[in-house]
Amino acid sequence: MANLDYKTVWNETFSLLKKELGDDEYDIWFSKVEYIRAEGSEICAEVPSNFFLEMFKPKYLPRIIEKLGELAGENLTVTLEVPEKGAKPRETAPPAKEEKLAGKNSLPSIETSPVKTPSVKLEKKKNLSQLQEEYTFETYVVGEINSYAYNVALAVAKNPGANKMYNPYLIYGGTGLGKTHLMQAIGHYIHQHSDLKILYITGEGFMREFVEVVGLGHKNRDSFAKKYRNVDALLIDDIHVIERGAGTQDELFYTFEALHNNKKQLVFTCDRPISELKGMAPRLQSRFESGVNIELNLPKYEELIAILKIKMEMRNIELKKNIIISDEIIEMIINKISSNVRVMQGALNKLMGYADLINKPVTVEIAQRELKDVFADPKQGNMSVDIIQKVIAEEYHLTPNDLKGKKRTKSIVRPRQISMYLCRELTEYSLTEIGESFGNRDHTTVLHSCKLIEEESRSDTNLYSALERLKRMIKEYIVK
Repeated sequence: MANLDYKTVWNETFSLLKKELGDDEYDIWFSKVEYIRAEGSEICAEVPSNFFLEMFKPKYLPRIIEKLGELAGENLTVTLEVPEKGAKPRETAPPAKEEKLAGKNSLPSIETSPVKTPSVKLEKKKNLSQLQEEYTFETYVVGEINSYAYNVALAVAKNPGANKMYNPYLIYGGTGLGKTHLMQAIGHYIHQHSDLKILYITGEGFMREFVEVVGLGHKNRDSFAKKYRNVDALLIDDIHVIERGAGTQDELFYTFEALHNNKKQLVFTCDRPISELKGMAPRLQSRFESGVNIELNLPKYEELIAILKIKMEMRNIELKKNIIISDEIIEMIINKISSNVRVMQGALNKLMGYADLINKPVTVEIAQRELKDVFADPKQGNMSVDIIQKVIAEEYHLTPNDLKGKKRTKSIVRPRQISMYLCRELTEYSLTEIGESFGNRDHTTVLHSCKLIEEESRSDTNLYSALERLKRMIKEYIVK
């Protein structure tokens, strides 16, 4: 059978997908995929790197194949090729790696491959020194949990300040869930695709700078105001920090007004919903809530695996090595750490550094030994079961005695299970000691409650958010 040129069908497929996905998502992903040739019923296309391939393939390749089949009237296969660094022009160069997906209903699997390509990054300009080089949209793993936050971030980056609905854009959630990554990805994109002036700073940095300026007099204060009000996009990380600074809040309010009135983009991150910042001035709270506020939650289990595999490839690029950490160890890291993606990534980096140093594969036993301090998850010494019971009881309109008692009504059992789970998470007490504090219950009852809440929180984003909020309330109670 003679080879056919399916380029017309390919282009039509991409046009249809652009209409379905929208310009922002299409530009980030599909503009980097280039048709090369067709061989029989197989189409060959090129993507920029192994890293890009691992993110693109599971999410988009099945849709491409389905559309191609509909338009061509036959089943086609697609091969994605990653050019080898320093290779000859692709007409004569063999591909560094090929991935095939046959038929309409086949699903791809993610594998870690030898690293032969440079890191995926924008190269139009030198990156801003304020921003971490790896925090781009291309290195952000998109899943079901965070897709809304990601797509809004894309829209903001594409047209900063243009959409009133997305200005300000506030991302909130627990530690290590990707808030800073998403915020800085916005900054990178704006910088690389425009001449707009961007300023990124932490809430702590903003407050410290303002306090120093106030002590130096009005002239310096005017200079401070000009610095922050003469930008096109202002990105402030961890805005909750300024909750304790009334003067800083006033300055931020006037900065907010000046920028917002001039249709400049404002992006903030916070560790909780703005409504929970009791020390934040009402007028500033209302400004934060005037745009879109989106919560980031812990990615699903499969997405966590993908994140760590991508992190492994990025680290290999830096080391110019091909260090492989097994799936078993990656799953152990996820299960042991459970709620902080940043700590998971740190644990993976530690193992890769160890493997690079000893030039040997990392076994499960080595991983357990090297990460024992990370897995230990140090507890707060001043935390007690009584404090946890008191906070949970108040939150669910119960009494501590209800949590300790024998009643098994649904309105009591659930808070009791949550209390036991948080006691295990936040204190040094054993299962037996926790059981004794809940009406002399057996340690197996405590273990069942802990496992139940932990497993449900992985798939129930509302429960996960509630647990994170309760942890903050308990820690704040201790500080009082």
